Amino acid sequence: MNEVQLKINDKNGAFYIDINGKQEALMTFVFAGEDKIIIDHTEVNPGNEGKGFGKKMVVKAIEYAREKGIKIIPLCPFAKSVFDKNPQFSDVL
Repeated sequence: MNEVQLKINDKNGAFYIDINGKQEALMTFVFAGEDKIIIDHTEVNPGNEGKGFGKKMVVKAIEYAREKGIKIIPLCPFAKSVFDKNPQFSDVL
């Protein structure tokens, strides 16, 4: 429950959280070449604020980047704020 899932469609992708079959949080990205993703948007449905869903999705993106040996460009202000507050994630920037 509350596990972050990944879907990739050609040059785009998303990390998301479904609860009881309903998407409650979404973070989209696009591939920039073969070695980078750009996180461009994060949203959490009303009523889910403060549950850490946004950060969970950013952390999942970081795990994905480390696993694939790619970098992240956080254009989304929320994702950028997570990177700014957590210097331990700078290896994927």
